[in-house]
Amino acid sequence: MTLPHPRRRRALALPAGMAMATALALLPGVQAAATAAPAAPPADAAALSYVVNVTPGHAPSATVKRAIAQAGGTIVTSYDRIGVIVVHASDPGFAAAVRTVRGVQSAGATRTAPLPSAATTDEGAPQVLSAKEVAAAQAADGQDPLEKLQWDLPAIKADKAHEKSLGSSKVTVGVIDTGVDDTHPDIAPNFDRAASVNCVSGKPDTADGAWRPSASESPHGTHVAGEIAAAKNGIGMTGVAPGVKVSGIKVGNPDGFFYTEAVVCGFVWAAEHGVDVTNNSYYTDPWYFNCADDPDQKALVEAVKRASQYAEKKGAVNVAAAGNENYDLAADEITDPSSPNDSTPGDRVVDPSKCYDIPTQLPGVVTVAATGAKGIKSSFSNHGLGVIDIAAPGGDSTAYQKPDAPAESGLILGTLPGGKWGYMAGTSMASPHVAGVAALIKSTHPYAPPALVKALLYAEADRTACTKPYDIDGDGKVDAVCEGSKNRNGFYGWGTADALDAVSW
Repeated sequence: MTLPHPRRRRALALPAGMAMATALALLPGVQAAATAAPAAPPADAAALSYVVNVTPGHAPSATVKRAIAQAGGTIVTSYDRIGVIVVHASDPGFAAAVRTVRGVQSAGATRTAPLPSAATTDEGAPQVLSAKEVAAAQAADGQDPLEKLQWDLPAIKADKAHEKSLGSSKVTVGVIDTGVDDTHPDIAPNFDRAASVNCVSGKPDTADGAWRPSASESPHGTHVAGEIAAAKNGIGMTGVAPGVKVSGIKVGNPDGFFYTEAVVCGFVWAAEHGVDVTNNSYYTDPWYFNCADDPDQKALVEAVKRASQYAEKKGAVNVAAAGNENYDLAADEITDPSSPNDSTPGDRVVDPSKCYDIPTQLPGVVTVAATGAKGIKSSFSNHGLGVIDIAAPGGDSTAYQKPDAPAESGLILGTLPGGKWGYMAGTSMASPHVAGVAALIKSTHPYAPPALVKALLYAEADRTACTKPYDIDGDGKVDAVCEGSKNRNGFYGWGTADALDAVSW
């Protein structure tokens, strides 16, 4: 089976507007889910959403509120502790107008398409295990029935770790994603209702079940949640940390876009609801890279940075996927053909030292590259010396990295909405493996602050030398260049995540 070539950031065979770190393997006979109809448009269909950044720690001043209103803006919500205000406005000059106001540090549009974003067409579906395959699976040697299909668990010694510890129920991993189906039999035992929310509008919605994806929305977040914490309960599969809690923090809208106001809401929610680890398998739309010399994009970077750092200050370790374009994120320049992805994208050359994928390249965030069944960098995984912190299984095409066991697909098994299981691949799948290991570290060291959890994560990683030459397709041409030593390099960072050490040190 050949994976589709990655057409855009972390979206291998996903909707054109869906910024998620995953390659979805196609299963013959399984149709792509229909895209949900967009919500009813606001009174002014040309309205955009904005973030206005002011001094943290205080409510917006009367001057700022008056300026927002005079510029035609309506405040949706305000995150006073980090100084981020979410505003809707229809005047295209809104951001430029409020940037001149005393007390406003930056402001920018979070999208280029009017509220709501334009609908997209889903082009892929996960490779779903059939009911017959699930029924035929039998547990062996204390394993869950589908665990024998999970080559990724022994790849990071999670199977051995589970003999010592499954993780603590006092630890919660927040899945900031497309939503989580908490009714799934492998997720329900470990679901943290109090730490779950829908943040799609930029304002928390705590209605019961608001964090779940609809039948027509992506299964991405549910798959990620199962990779992290599918219960070891004699049903289905086993997560990396099957004894910890998992919460659904929904930030992807029905069209698959992860906009800044939703991401900010997600991190703030995690910060204020006891989340110990966040998993972020997406990039913040509509820009693959947000450049500091663009006033709109600068404001988006600042808003998400404040929110992620607030979460870390409150005790959360933030883990993020590196992306699926085989980009060298430490290169002098990268051509980005996909931005803005919610209107009309076009080629632009960016300097990745000044233009950032958020939250992946924000300070303090653990950036995760993907490996395949042979333990080397996945063909699609982004890389870069000093950017990649750690590596973990994300899967790859069997044409590139064929598993040793015939029953294994080379992709990553996860939970799917509706009580199903299926395969996906991408750095989206690598990141939750690291989030799970971080949760095991937190379980072992319950009072460890994020800095110590990250230090242990890197110290315990299995040092993995550069793959040289990296000719993943065997055509005689180098497909990526790895720089650095065995102790730290651009393909694997500090090494491959180690779950056994996480519960042993």
